[in-house]
Amino acid sequence: MDKIETLTSENAIVVFSKSTCCLCYAVTILFKELGVEPLIHELDHDPEGWEIEKALVNQGCNSPPVPAVFIGGKLVGSTNEVMSLHLRGALIPLIRPYQSLV
Repeated sequence: MDKIETLTSENAIVVFSKSTCCLCYAVTILFKELGVEPLIHELDHDPEGWEIEKALVNQGCNSPPVPAVFIGGKLVGSTNEVMSLHLRGALIPLIRPYQSLV
């Protein structure tokens, strides 16, 4: 879908989310604590949200399809993938180019 492509190519880190999703919130907080400000795109606030969600499933985001995390334009996955990367020490090298200088 064009909207996914546009958002992920114009923003370093994108989290497709729903405002009522606690796992989406947890992933967002993790990124902020690691010094990055991802673009959070709330599907339940977007008139095209249902179509975007279907497109995310087609791209490989499994059940549930949110949060769907893209870093550097590439699909990383959902909560399980992000947390697994973090626990293995592999998430910080992925986001290092996008961390804020504090």
